[in-house]
Amino acid sequence: MGARAESGRRPGRPGAGAPAVPEEGSILLRGLEAFAELGYDHASARELARRLGVSHNFINDRYGSKAAFWRAVVDHALGAELARLPQADPSLDDAEQLRRIITAFYQAAATTPMMGRILVHEFSSDTERLDYLHERYIAPTLQLMAPCIDRLVASGRMAPVPMHVLFFVIVPPVAGMVELPLARRLGRSEATSPQQRAATAQSLAGLVVNGMLGTASDSRP
Repeated sequence: MGARAESGRRPGRPGAGAPAVPEEGSILLRGLEAFAELGYDHASARELARRLGVSHNFINDRYGSKAAFWRAVVDHALGAELARLPQADPSLDDAEQLRRIITAFYQAAATTPMMGRILVHEFSSDTERLDYLHERYIAPTLQLMAPCIDRLVASGRMAPVPMHVLFFVIVPPVAGMVELPLARRLGRSEATSPQQRAATAQSLAGLVVNGMLGTASDSRP
């Protein structure tokens, strides 16, 4: 009788006497920390369970697999940030529109620096996880920028540059927002307020966009 009652409990819920399962937000945050520190391949199910403070079969019961848990972690970290990126505003100059999108992207990265570490892990491997990141987050972000860039190129204000090159012009500078140990050694203050982070993001985006606009003069004979 007791065995049948135990086998009938809902997946992912502790049995009698087991520690309470953390709230979903806490679980996903701890998962983010684990994947950022260890990388996907080294974050074993056992180690994830230990860091989450749950039973060894919790991830499979709740999410179905480690891969599905990774996707849930990524969606939790990036979904809201993507939704907050500014949409097209016809009243703005294209260069200003591009600057605003990139600034918002850098500010979003600063709020989730551990996600930046996960991206570093994933960008160098040809995996389904990279496909997921590209389809759900990278491509939609680039699609926000593409119309501005196309018009800047058509008007002669920017040289035509392949999108894969532009991606690596725009994204790597985000290290200035998330690689805090190095930034401190380079002179960044230990305590950084939201206002300071916003100012840094704006300054960084200005440098990037001005550099992109500067390619127009480089392309002239």
